[in-house]
Amino acid sequence: MQGFANFMWLLSLALIVFSGFALIDAAVRREDAYRAADKKTKPFWLIILGLAFVVNLLFPILSFLPIIGLVATIVYMVDVRPAIQQITGGGGRRGGSSSDGPYGPYNGGR
Repeated sequence: MQGFANFMWLLSLALIVFSGFALIDAAVRREDAYRAADKKTKPFWLIILGLAFVVNLLFPILSFLPIIGLVATIVYMVDVRPAIQQITGGGGRRGGSSSDGPYGPYNGGR
């Protein structure tokens, strides 16, 4: 039984870190990028992700509230964040090859 309790504690900690990362990421993005990506507004996502973070801190994982917070965090991470990154051009690959340099493709000196 102690192993299960340790697993649940680690899972709860992972949810707190995941929702905290999403909240910080949403806070540092530009307001106009949310509107340009047509993904609600920045205050909307800050409230949703802030609630998810607080719920993960206060309630145990066996409750249904952290699951709702996890769903909101996943929606932000897989839908909203990539759309905003595409608008702002920040983070991740921007459609180039892995051999592209800062001034275009690297062709091996040809």
